[in-house]
Amino acid sequence: MIDQRSPSISLTKGKEFSSPPFTRGAGGDRNLEKQAMRSPSSLYLHIPFCKRRCFYCDFAITTGGDRLKEEYVKALCQELALTAAIQPPPAPLQTIFFGGGTPSLLNVEQMAQIFEAITQYWAIAPDAEISLEANPDTVSLASLQGYRSLGINRISLGAQAFQENLLAICGRGHGVQQIYSAVDLIKQAGFVNFSLDLISGLPDQTLADWQFSLQEAIALQPKHLSVYDLTIEEGTAFGKRYEAGSQPLPKESHTVEMYLAAHELLTGLGYEHYEISNYGQAGYQAKHNLVYWHNQEFYGVGMGATSYIDRQRIDRPRKMRAYLEAIAAWSDGGTGFTSPRVTDAEALMDTLMQGLRLAEGLSLKALQERYGLELGDRVLDCLEKYQSQQWVNLIENADDMQIKLTIPTGWLFSNVIIEDLYNILL
Repeated sequence: MIDQRSPSISLTKGKEFSSPPFTRGAGGDRNLEKQAMRSPSSLYLHIPFCKRRCFYCDFAITTGGDRLKEEYVKALCQELALTAAIQPPPAPLQTIFFGGGTPSLLNVEQMAQIFEAITQYWAIAPDAEISLEANPDTVSLASLQGYRSLGINRISLGAQAFQENLLAICGRGHGVQQIYSAVDLIKQAGFVNFSLDLISGLPDQTLADWQFSLQEAIALQPKHLSVYDLTIEEGTAFGKRYEAGSQPLPKESHTVEMYLAAHELLTGLGYEHYEISNYGQAGYQAKHNLVYWHNQEFYGVGMGATSYIDRQRIDRPRKMRAYLEAIAAWSDGGTGFTSPRVTDAEALMDTLMQGLRLAEGLSLKALQERYGLELGDRVLDCLEKYQSQQWVNLIENADDMQIKLTIPTGWLFSNVIIEDLYNILL
């Protein structure tokens, strides 16, 4: 499943504004308080339970049973209370995301416990997007109706492929028919907003396989599609079996074809290619993930989760026992989770890595306000040379410049550009 991490996608397999906006070296001292990020209005909750670990997965998961789930839900609710106590939520939550793992392995009663803890400390906006990740073999009409009654209004379903052999190669616990059945149940339960995940570049996957999976996914009429290129992660089953660029993984040229095929097909059908790996119908962009891509602050709770608050990017323990012990110690008067504040250069790099994934790109005006003119100048110096290759667009308007990677060419070489920016800024 896809959680709050944003997989690196590069099919090259490589590694109020102070005018004038573009005058190098102009401007005065920054007021850092004015540039502080807005208070969090998004909450991520990591539900780490899975029936089995997929062969490509390096997320923080566990295959523990019912007793461990009860213990975990209790600890998660404790962390919500402790988090709210040290930083009282100033505004209603606009997005909530249950990621994993497989959150749909929690029953409705367990999810209700979590919602009770959330609403004890946070208000939830009436139009909040509340998402739940699910696997096709873990939902029923009753569970989906129960989740919807709690306020969940968006389902992200991990399909990954529409070929039995590819699902088996990935170590998925479901078959193709279960994808169709799960989508039917999602619709019966009254969910209008649902997303499907697909993976390209799988072992033994052909371009014909990929085109078929795209067509089958489209026929199910999701409002949103996430299309990820396989990344071979160290320590996973795939990482032990395969070496990037070698058979039976598709050649780089074939994965490029897959990426372009998805772009052409989905945009031709009215899906907006709004982020490097994501497509949405009008009004159905993933609002929660946009918080990450805009590098805004958010609450994160649960085993392996990350929060970004007060310029601290804080990771929780990735192992269950360590997480449970940390929450118990915090409840007994400990200091909780902390991390050094990120520097301006680090924060700018995070903003560039995420923002260049978006079709809307980045505002130079906003970058200069937030991080200063000197860092903004270094970004421009780096990116200007990619204009001639048509990988980058620098679009001037009355009082700003919009920085964008070209679609889809610039996105194909995004890792090259990001690596260059990293070497210049850090």
